[in-house]
Amino acid sequence: MGRSFNISAGPLCLRIVLWLLAFVTIIPFLLLLLTSIKSKADVLQGAFALPAYPHFENYVDAWNAGHFNIYFWNSIIVVIPVVAASVFLGLLTGFAFAYLSFPLRRTLFAILTLGMMVPAEAFIIPLYYEMRYLGLINTYAALIVPQIAMSIPFSTIFLASAMQQLPEEVLEAAVLDGAGRFYILRKIVIPLMVPAMSTLALFLFIWTWNEFLIPFILVNDDAYRTLPLGMLFFQGRYTVNTPVLTAGAVIVIFPLIVTYLVFQRRFIAGLTAGATK
Repeated sequence: MGRSFNISAGPLCLRIVLWLLAFVTIIPFLLLLLTSIKSKADVLQGAFALPAYPHFENYVDAWNAGHFNIYFWNSIIVVIPVVAASVFLGLLTGFAFAYLSFPLRRTLFAILTLGMMVPAEAFIIPLYYEMRYLGLINTYAALIVPQIAMSIPFSTIFLASAMQQLPEEVLEAAVLDGAGRFYILRKIVIPLMVPAMSTLALFLFIWTWNEFLIPFILVNDDAYRTLPLGMLFFQGRYTVNTPVLTAGAVIVIFPLIVTYLVFQRRFIAGLTAGATK
């Protein structure tokens, strides 16, 4: 009886702990949403006090007065090419490092790994002067090109590791049948890599959407600012108006939450791909 109790109590305790952690994690988001639909008077009643009626006009004020309509579309314009180009280039380079033999392969892989470890703060000043020399300051190219370059090392290593988990029998059979490299990549590797590519795209989407330093240094024109950078200037103008400020914060994080919820299953499948090989 004692053993039976321990076996059943273990998963139960684990579930309780997980639910508590989930509850603690979601509370700040719920408070953020609650505050965003309050008035200034409602905020003074306490963090958990419910408003008399929801003030959705806070979102309208944040969207229009805070120029979030411009910042939102700028973020979209930057995120889409960064994610698409990074996944595509990472797929090509990952395939090369996973399956091909070429000179200095280990050295180049080590350089890519080193590139992941260098923070943006270490090269942001040379990057600024390079972008200024090229005449790209206050352009979308200044936001897109550096972030693609920063994403390639992780994309390469992530996809190369995922490709090495693919069934070797399938690839060997294709080689024996005389299939070329591009045919193997297009017809065999890419269909099997969809979960991993979706996971990588989600990572890159979150990182690019939240990028702050590069837009802050390379863009000083309000017409090219992205949401995180726009939120900084919005906070300076609406510091005393907490409901409108939190409504702006919800606008910034809402696309991230929706994207994760939509691609949650692919994200988990990509993380567990190859685990049962």
